[in-house]
Amino acid sequence: MTADRKEPSVGLALIPVVFLIGALFTIIVILKQTAHIPLILGASAAAGVAVYLKYPWKEIQDGIVNGINLAMGAILILIIVGTLIGTWISGGIVPAMIYYGLKALSPGIFLAATMVICSIVSLGTGSSWSTAGTVGVALIGVGQGLNIPAPMVAGAIISGAYFGDKMSPLSDTTNLAPAVAGTDLFSHIRHMVYTVTPGYIIALVLYAYLGTKFSGGALTSQNIETMLSTIKANFFIHPVLLLPPLLVIVMVIFKIPPLPALLGGTLMGGIFAVVTQS
Repeated sequence: MTADRKEPSVGLALIPVVFLIGALFTIIVILKQTAHIPLILGASAAAGVAVYLKYPWKEIQDGIVNGINLAMGAILILIIVGTLIGTWISGGIVPAMIYYGLKALSPGIFLAATMVICSIVSLGTGSSWSTAGTVGVALIGVGQGLNIPAPMVAGAIISGAYFGDKMSPLSDTTNLAPAVAGTDLFSHIRHMVYTVTPGYIIALVLYAYLGTKFSGGALTSQNIETMLSTIKANFFIHPVLLLPPLLVIVMVIFKIPPLPALLGGTLMGGIFAVVTQS
């Protein structure tokens, strides 16, 4: 701490934000490159403003380290989600969900059911990415078999997955937001109810209405049978393959933290890939 340190004005505090927006627009929209360099430049601009305000470098560095520490939980979950998706696809778990979904779901209720299913899975796992990458991939396949446009199915998946992610106490971002803002987790979730619930209800009603447009359409049973036979030709399909998703849900019910729960699902997916899929 230094005695002559200045407090930032609103204009000065906005400099890194405006700089970051300009850098992101230039690099991504104009130069068609990735966002990594603009983000680093934005952080550098923020550090430059802090130095101008006479913050000691150690305090700036401690702030950087603290910010990384707050985000580390989210980073670790994103890493494990990548392994979960890979093992569940190679282990036949996602193909099995597509297979049984094609047999069970009808076009009329499919979009609303997709949103509700993804909401439940995401609420239980606390991860929208793992929901979209596993159950979501399966539901996209089911939707194609039922001749429902993929963008509609993707919208229902994302709507449900992000609802669960926002409202789950296991979610990395839901834990990160109150930690950064200085409040507690359940106060944060309680206040999100006022904005999330109306949007969820509106989306669910709209998906239910859109689903009625497909309920009267002719099911292409030949196409569905072709997909089913293709899946069975390439994967060993059996109800036992649904055990890993069930395991993850059971672990969440018993309040096991999301990282070991997702890791358990990943390990089971790898075991099934070796044992059942050759």
